[in-house]
Amino acid sequence: MERRKAKRSRRPRRRLATRADPFDLYQKAVQEPEPDLHLVSRIFRSHYGRPPRLLREDFCGTGLTACTWVRLHRENRAFGVDLDPAPLAWGRRHNVAALAPEARARVSLLRGDVRESSPERAEVTIAFNFSYFVFKTRRELRAYFESARRGLRRQGILVLDAYGGADAQRTGEERREVDGFDYVWDQHGFDPISHTVSNYIHFQFRDGSRLRRAFHYDWRLWSLPEIQELLLEAGFRTVGCYWEGTDRATGEGNSIFTLRRRAEDDPAWVAYLAARV
Repeated sequence: MERRKAKRSRRPRRRLATRADPFDLYQKAVQEPEPDLHLVSRIFRSHYGRPPRLLREDFCGTGLTACTWVRLHRENRAFGVDLDPAPLAWGRRHNVAALAPEARARVSLLRGDVRESSPERAEVTIAFNFSYFVFKTRRELRAYFESARRGLRRQGILVLDAYGGADAQRTGEERREVDGFDYVWDQHGFDPISHTVSNYIHFQFRDGSRLRRAFHYDWRLWSLPEIQELLLEAGFRTVGCYWEGTDRATGEGNSIFTLRRRAEDDPAWVAYLAARV
């Protein structure tokens, strides 16, 4: 008598979105620390004729940039500051733990308000990924800049990034393929009266699943003149704007940022500001 084969239970496969790690996806899609840090070093050297060694990363999240900094040179030290315990814990488990023991001793990720005093004055403080846009009034943003200035040494700089252009004031989604998944930047809302924006990051996967609203940003879209004026009001001596060049073949940005006083109209730009103590 023929034996009947047991039926296999058809368990639904876990979709890629349910297995995804939002912090890992964010680092792959959004962050590219080495070019940022080379620019920071170049700016600092142009002011003081030497490389910086102590970096503070404000709004550090998982601390990827701080960890990258200590990898770049055996004398580099870094500390990161963030209010949210979740990315800090993830960063300690994944980014700090991945460092060699000697490098691990030169970086620390601290939970705290970036407006509070530093454990040590830095040579360079950075606030990237537009994180300081969380401050929505002139008073709040100036207070942060004042705190950042106090946390710097006499030879010190604060480096920020900013974005803007006509496209930054329109709702819509922008999609980009990254390492087997799609990164989706969702400009969900813009108020032209207050310049507040509501933005989301979604991730789309090969199986059609989607990790919606993995990250949410409730910001004020600050203009470059406003930021520069507030930095000077906060006591910085000079502020320089570093503008991205254009690739002649593609018409897109070439990732080369140079000090500029004027720039051509651009519907979607990213720039860096460096404020000197």
